[in-house]
Amino acid sequence: MFIFPCHHHMVVVHPLVVNISVMLILRTTVGFRLCIILLWKQAQSYPLFPSLGEMEGHMFECVNQAAVHEELEDETRRLCDVRPFWPMLKLVTRNCGRAERLLDSKIGVLIGKGLHELDALQDQEVKDFRSKMFRISEEKMQRVQLMTWSEWLQACFSPQLEPGGGATPVTDGVNDKQAEASLKVTMHFDQSQYIKACLQAKECPHLTLVQVSTVQAMFEKEISAIGAVVNRKSSNPPLPLPPKRRGPSVSQTVCVCVVRAGLFHGTELLCKPAVSSESSGRSEHVWNRTLEFDITVSDLPRMARLCFAVYAVMDKVKKQKSTKNSGKVHYPVAWVNTMVFDYKGQLKTGDIILHSWSSFPDELEEMLNPIGTIQTNPYTENTTALHIHLPDYNPHTILFPPFDKVRTLPTTQTRTHTSAPFTPEQQLKEIMERDPLSQLCENEKDLIWTLRYDCMENFPQSLPKLLLSVKWSKHEDMAQLQALLQIWPKLSPRDALELLDFNYPDQYVREYAVGCLRDMSDEELSQYLLQLVQVLRYEPYYDCALTRFLLNRAQCNRNIGHFLFWHLRSEMHMPAVAVQFSLILEAYCRGSIPHIEVLKKQVEALSKLKSVNELIKLGTIKNARSKTKEAMLTKEAMMTCLRQSGYTETLSDLHSPLNPSVLLSGINVEKCRYMDSKMKPLWIVYNNKLLGGDTLGIIFKNGDDLRQDMLTLQILRLMDLLWKEANLDLRIVPYGCLATGDRSGLIEVVSSADTIANIQLTSSNVAAAAAFNKDALLNWLKEKNSGDALEKAIEEFTLSCAGYCVATYVLGIGDRHSDNIMVRSTGQLFHIDFGHILGNFKSKFGIKRERVPFILTHDFIHVIQQGKTGNTEKFGSFRNYCEQAYLILRRNGNLFITLFALMLTAGLPELTSVKDIQYLKDSLALGKTDDEALKQFRQKFDEALRESWTTKVNWMAHNVVKDNRS
Repeated sequence: MFIFPCHHHMVVVHPLVVNISVMLILRTTVGFRLCIILLWKQAQSYPLFPSLGEMEGHMFECVNQAAVHEELEDETRRLCDVRPFWPMLKLVTRNCGRAERLLDSKIGVLIGKGLHELDALQDQEVKDFRSKMFRISEEKMQRVQLMTWSEWLQACFSPQLEPGGGATPVTDGVNDKQAEASLKVTMHFDQSQYIKACLQAKECPHLTLVQVSTVQAMFEKEISAIGAVVNRKSSNPPLPLPPKRRGPSVSQTVCVCVVRAGLFHGTELLCKPAVSSESSGRSEHVWNRTLEFDITVSDLPRMARLCFAVYAVMDKVKKQKSTKNSGKVHYPVAWVNTMVFDYKGQLKTGDIILHSWSSFPDELEEMLNPIGTIQTNPYTENTTALHIHLPDYNPHTILFPPFDKVRTLPTTQTRTHTSAPFTPEQQLKEIMERDPLSQLCENEKDLIWTLRYDCMENFPQSLPKLLLSVKWSKHEDMAQLQALLQIWPKLSPRDALELLDFNYPDQYVREYAVGCLRDMSDEELSQYLLQLVQVLRYEPYYDCALTRFLLNRAQCNRNIGHFLFWHLRSEMHMPAVAVQFSLILEAYCRGSIPHIEVLKKQVEALSKLKSVNELIKLGTIKNARSKTKEAMLTKEAMMTCLRQSGYTETLSDLHSPLNPSVLLSGINVEKCRYMDSKMKPLWIVYNNKLLGGDTLGIIFKNGDDLRQDMLTLQILRLMDLLWKEANLDLRIVPYGCLATGDRSGLIEVVSSADTIANIQLTSSNVAAAAAFNKDALLNWLKEKNSGDALEKAIEEFTLSCAGYCVATYVLGIGDRHSDNIMVRSTGQLFHIDFGHILGNFKSKFGIKRERVPFILTHDFIHVIQQGKTGNTEKFGSFRNYCEQAYLILRRNGNLFITLFALMLTAGLPELTSVKDIQYLKDSLALGKTDDEALKQFRQKFDEALRESWTTKVNWMAHNVVKDNRS
């Protein structure tokens, strides 16, 4: 961490005034505005001072922590916020309008990538995309300026209403005089999703009365922020920085290398791969070989990609005492992909340098990685560079034909049906009922293509299987498909999601899918936003239907915009998507100028929390010898840090990144602490003035990847929604979880809850015996509830236990011990910490720790049966809840498979290949009848009950280890 002392000399450099040493008081309240004033005051004594010109025409520039020049346009920022790499500031002249430069600076800080880096990219596609998005964003902001405050409120903060008719004010029983004299509050209980959910859960809804004048003031402030930027053109844009250059690294190892190349459309290989000759060398390999593919240019699909793999050929290591010929082994060295057509549809030609990637996925097709990015590696100094030459067709430029010309091709084609000894319709029906993971053989593909019109009429949701049956290496088939898409019935948004998978790269297919998604409500779109951001990786060009759709919906709904921002921002450290995501983030910010300050406040707050976390980690390392002293000193340092004005100001009065509708007013420092796990997560407690003095807790993690937890909780939220759609409320607690950066993020603290381990340990003095005390949990609920409230709590426990038994079984959630299962005082049971999913269970010495399909211990059953051993009626109801829940999830099995498949390229540790998703297919018994699936589930249920003693043994061991550590 770069820490400035309270008083520090900063050297300011200017061509006219050299080495003016200014004493800067670096308290947190001092911004760069005061620094410039101090500088101007001292510069007046120098002879060339009049040549400086106006103070307003200057600003500071520094080298930041990323070793990049940063213009400090925002004068409200402080030196401790910027943290320059070197204590030197350069005074520079503003080259264009201050408002535009200030906006650029804020966007750069907000998205974590300076816009000058995008300016420096010599890529016409980037320039065209930015120019187009700038125009669209400006038009959007101009439309906002013309809105009334009520139209603005509806557009930016759209209420979550149930689908149905329009709302009507409730004024029954109120006469005119009463209406004039009393306060009227119009509540639409039948339409508000939030109020309806609260009433169903028998919880009190939290509502805040806001004066119209307050809303109007918010509106005027946002319109003012827009007006400061819109319609003001930059007179002279800043010059881009020159690209970084470093000397090449030279390898001293001699090896034999081969290049393999293949043409793909999605995962389909269009023709046989081409392989180069072998080349020996140290740092450079030269082939001078033409690679030819058995396909004509006219048959190349628009989204064809050329995939390369470089691999070393080495002798296989011969085992001792073996006389057999060891043969050759191929070791992958690097891979890289490029599109055959550019973003304008022009066939690429000429010399191209492709900087490759060295990390290989689990599944490769002939050592090629077609599912990988088409972006080249930006870290050029440490990568394998592949120089290729694509043939020129001078003087002609080859363009992929426009849609209208392609559509005219199939008019000469006739629809034919082939006869077969079996009934094609029956076979077609059987194929269409298969799950998305099922493979199609060539005969089945031919049948589907032959009966494509029957598919459209009787199985419109079968479009993904039809697309897999198209011969993408034949332009006639492509043309017929595109004509068919024009008359294909619209799919439901849930069915259309599958079409955004990597297997379906065709531009018109993806545009059709996005057209189906437009029917999504804002709430449904929020449910699937995580996957929609991930499939942006599959888009080969920056300007595409999905990007435009997400930007439009985000700029029309502040809640969607909030989560789109964080899903993109959290992956900006990944080089494969850094440019693409930064372009989308810039476009969003330019089209949502008033939202920038809100998000900037959140980014700054997270930066402060990261600093506190690093301080704690440093303190615990230094004091590792004395644990008691360490805890005391580190806790004290944390409190001191949080009480500093710079921290309290930044961490107060911000919208929660976990839920933008929650305002975090101020930190309750006395209740804050850090947790005793390896990464020392921060437990931050906020006062909430909108909830009548209640506190809100958030956990900040730095060093843990929360994306897998975020995915699991999203799926739990979806399961909860599907169950409720079937009138089954299992009281799930899908708490908030948000990844905000590289191995960092936030987790919501569920109020009035404790772990099973703590509940058990409070009832027993011996850690080993605590796990076997079946009365502990029921007694704890009795302490928290009495009378009718206890009966309600037991019902809550029964329902939630059923939901989590089914969910953890279906998702294969592992590492279930008494410290990651919690219970609320109201009775709701819920699971936390999802580091192991899809059947990746922990093992010790090669033996699986978890031997049960899900957690169902006798103390759980003791609560469900209300403490009565023979209460079979209550246990029967519990079992029935589980079976109902399981069958509902089975009916939506394809949706779950699709959502996990769309996350394959996210880089999650336990979701790297289709084999991982196979676990879902097995647990949901897809391909079996409901009776067969229910029989399988009942067997798993009985197994969980029968083997629950092994769970108790594991919990006992966990409690003992935990007790020894404390």
